[in-house]
Amino acid sequence: MGMAVKVRMLMAAKGIKLMELAEKMEPKTTSQNLSGKLKRDNFSEKDLQSIAKACGVKFEANFILEDGTKI
Repeated sequence: MGMAVKVRMLMAAKGIKLMELAEKMEPKTTSQNLSGKLKRDNFSEKDLQSIAKACGVKFEANFILEDGTKI
């Protein structure tokens, strides 16, 4: 599952629209820019952290080894 799908799921779970999310992000972005990133599934880790903060949730990016160890 790509991050764009996860961002859309988060928006649905939080009941937040694209324009509202774009306005809450730091640094601020436009809804057009955010829409393009969703279409291309092209998010930086910084974007994802900003989206999480704007939605009031925690974001974790991990590599998980076979034994369950997170890096």
